[in-house]
Amino acid sequence: MKPVAFDYAAPGDLASAVKLLAADNGTAKVVAGCQSLGPMLNLRLAQPTLLVDVRGIPELRETSESADTVTLGSCTTHAAIEDGHVPDATRGLMQAVAADIAYRAVRNRGTLGGSLCHADPAADWVSVLMLLSGVALIEGPAGRREVSIENFVTAPFSTALADNEILVGVRIPKLSGQARWGHYKFCRKPGEFAEAIGAVLLDSDRGVCRAVIGATRGAPHIIADAAAIAGQFDAERAYAAVDAAGVGDDPYQRHIHHVALQRAVARCA
Repeated sequence: MKPVAFDYAAPGDLASAVKLLAADNGTAKVVAGCQSLGPMLNLRLAQPTLLVDVRGIPELRETSESADTVTLGSCTTHAAIEDGHVPDATRGLMQAVAADIAYRAVRNRGTLGGSLCHADPAADWVSVLMLLSGVALIEGPAGRREVSIENFVTAPFSTALADNEILVGVRIPKLSGQARWGHYKFCRKPGEFAEAIGAVLLDSDRGVCRAVIGATRGAPHIIADAAAIAGQFDAERAYAAVDAAGVGDDPYQRHIHHVALQRAVARCA
């Protein structure tokens, strides 16, 4: 199939992009890398009257660094993270995750912000940025606001973004020098979306012991205090966490999510 007819605009600054979205009464779509929206347009799952191309907005490609955080613009590509072209707050976690997203051609164009706004439960950044306690920076007609990634993704393919708002970037706390992490993604073959994601972060200097179960039926499930799982792995508690994540009663789904969490813990150790 082919997309429905739509208009196209490529604003040069953030204010112009927000103005275009506000004037279109919710029928416009923001596009950057187009790795998710493109197929949706062709299948007519998305039928916007206007595409607002934000790739030319400098602010969305900027990065900044403070003593405690790194901020990545929403148009930062997966490849830029993989290749180390942007500051890394995560002691290699984001670089490793980026390198395992789909294929290089997708990583060259796909963006951090696009993945978050698409909010596919099986996508990598949704789970990883929740694990890292990332914060979404959002611009709209009323100005800028901040939302934790945990609250940004509200449900499968749903976010806290209003129709007239744009994700500007993500602020990520820096891990301490002693931090350890483990991440495991299960796919039937390389390049596919995950069937199960497990990730663990231990950062004792910052008082963080956190885990996430991703690729579920809903938003990723955060285990804010994962000490009981991340120390000496407790299979019973891990299964309880998988059940709390809303995986369902299917034995196969329960098992692969349990194994993903177990292997993430092993990699962390």
